[in-house]
Amino acid sequence: MYLIALCDDETAELEKTEKLLSDYEKKQSGLDFMIRRFENADKLICSVIEESYMPDIIFMDIFMPDKNGDLHSRGMEAAKKLRSMNYKGKIVFLSTSKEYALEAFGVDAMQYMVKPVSENKLFSVFDGLLKDIEEERRKYVLLKIEGKLVRISVNDILYCESQGKVQCLYLADGTHCVLRMTMTEIYEQLSRYQEFVRVGIGFIVNLGYVGSLDAKELHMDNGMKIFLPRGTYKTLREQYFRYYCEEE
Repeated sequence: MYLIALCDDETAELEKTEKLLSDYEKKQSGLDFMIRRFENADKLICSVIEESYMPDIIFMDIFMPDKNGDLHSRGMEAAKKLRSMNYKGKIVFLSTSKEYALEAFGVDAMQYMVKPVSENKLFSVFDGLLKDIEEERRKYVLLKIEGKLVRISVNDILYCESQGKVQCLYLADGTHCVLRMTMTEIYEQLSRYQEFVRVGIGFIVNLGYVGSLDAKELHMDNGMKIFLPRGTYKTLREQYFRYYCEEE
């Protein structure tokens, strides 16, 4: 099942996009969409906060009215808010203008589509989105937590910290868990994925959650600062650049 959110202040546009997605669903064997419509960005963000609603894909209009009824780039503001809340799903912008196309890269938007959106264009974009999602869903590791093997999505792991005889795994939702495994055992599983690197002997870090780094420390998206052991900056910087270049 795929959770899909449509956010647009115009009912006609919501209906059109939902109809195109329904047509796509019918043409593909085994697909199951659960589509929710939102008439403004505030309702979408409220659902994410209060209901822990995490759609796989959000189709977002850029120009929507604010609480005062003034029309501006509310969709772009909402996307920035969602990313600040560690929302990692796919965002597709829909707009009547190309004005914000470059800014869309700043919120890691998958696509920027200018209305009216044709069936062929939407279907082509959706093929790529679903392929990416399926590849991400296959990225899991099995880790020993409280005597049980637990399957954890690679995309949910921020970093792992050594704390004496145990290791602490910090996750994107703000929680953490204690692993009775060695850092070597954990890294053997995570090293299959290019986003994970060792930082000294005490940390394994997901580069996808690193906001910045310098010669002394790296800064995680959740505010955590990790001090770099002497002599590790150059290698880590190269890994960081390589990861993002290959992502592009």
